[in-house]
Amino acid sequence: MENAGYTTLTRQTGLMREMQVVANNIANAATTGFRQEGLVFGEYVKRIEGGDSLSMATANIRNTSLTQGALTQTAGTLDFAIEGDGFFLIETPAGERLTRAGNFAVSAEGDLVTNDGFRVLDAGGAPVFIPPDAGEVGVSADGTVSANGRPLTQIGLVKPIDKLDLIREDGVMFRTEGEFEPVLDGRILQGFLEGANVDPVGQIARMIEVQRAYELGQSFLDSENQRILKALDSITR
Repeated sequence: MENAGYTTLTRQTGLMREMQVVANNIANAATTGFRQEGLVFGEYVKRIEGGDSLSMATANIRNTSLTQGALTQTAGTLDFAIEGDGFFLIETPAGERLTRAGNFAVSAEGDLVTNDGFRVLDAGGAPVFIPPDAGEVGVSADGTVSANGRPLTQIGLVKPIDKLDLIREDGVMFRTEGEFEPVLDGRILQGFLEGANVDPVGQIARMIEVQRAYELGQSFLDSENQRILKALDSITR
C-alpha cells in the first residue's frame, strides 16, 4: 500500500473514534455533571531511508472540557453544585476519584454518598459524616457542613495540578495519574445541580462534519482500490 493509503486509513480510524466521542457527548447532554470530550488529532511521520517518508494520523488523546455547565435550582438539601474550578473528591474501591455530579444522599451509616454509594470526602480526605439526629443540614459556599447552625465538617474541593492528567472512568467520574491540589476559590451551592457542559447543536454539527470527512476518505480508498486493481489487471494480461 502506498503512503496515501496508509495516511487515509489511519485518519479513518481516528474519525471513527471521534464519531464515538461526539455520540457519547450528545447521549449525555442531560447527565448531571457530565464533561464534554473532544479528540486531538496528531501526525506521526517516519523517515524511510532511500525513499519517501511515511505519514500516519493519530487520534488517541482525549481532551476534557472544564467549562462551567448550567446550574439548575432543585431545592434539594443534599444537591450541590460547584461554581468555578474544582471537583468533589470521592472514595471508591479503586481509590480516590473526582466528580462534578453533586446529587448526593446519606447512607444508613450516616455517610454522604454518591448515587453509586461512594463516600464523599472532606477537605482532609476523611468521609463526610452527617449524624442521624443532625436536623436541618446546611452547606456554606466554602463547603462547611453544619447542622442546626453547628459546624460538622467541610466538603473537599480539589483539582488536578495538570488538567491533562484527567482520565475519564465513566460518564461523570475521573481519576488522575498525577497530583491534585485543594481549590480555594471554588464555591459550593446547596440546592443546585450542575448540568452537562455539552453544546448539543455544536456536537450535532461536528458529527455531520466527521461523517462527511469519513465518507470522503472512504471514497478515496475505493478509488485507490479500483486504480490498483486496474493496474494489476493490465500487468497480468
